[in-house]
Amino acid sequence: MSTHNTTEIVVGGAVLAAAIAFGVYATQATGLSNSSAGYELGASFRSLEGVTVGTDVRLAGVKIGTVTGVDLNPESYRADTTFTVANKIQVPDDSAAVISSEGLLGGNFVEIMPGGSPFYFEAGDQIEDTQGAVSLISLLVKFVAGDGSGG
Repeated sequence: MSTHNTTEIVVGGAVLAAAIAFGVYATQATGLSNSSAGYELGASFRSLEGVTVGTDVRLAGVKIGTVTGVDLNPESYRADTTFTVANKIQVPDDSAAVISSEGLLGGNFVEIMPGGSPFYFEAGDQIEDTQGAVSLISLLVKFVAGDGSGG
């Protein structure tokens, strides 16, 4: 009976450890952890399709932060977005924020297109130059509709 109880305790401990490890991984992967290793910036997009809280913010393909908030502005009908950027990354104040896609079947992310200004954004600043998501379906519809007009 002692061997049976010991086995149950060991297996139970392994399952509990795996559950804790999965919880820590899920929290970090979705951006739900409140990390103070960055500063917050904001941007307003015409279309934020495919971007939610926890989506990557990238510069030159490298993850530099995550989206922390998404709200609809009831006056401008634009998607007001907040995101964090790692403290070690200085973003020029003439940079643009663009919703980019990882490919035809990939997800979307926020891409920072750096400018050439010698001055940098500070915590709480807004990126004014933005470009929203481009809908693949609307592009296909325009292509199909425009295809019949050729001669």
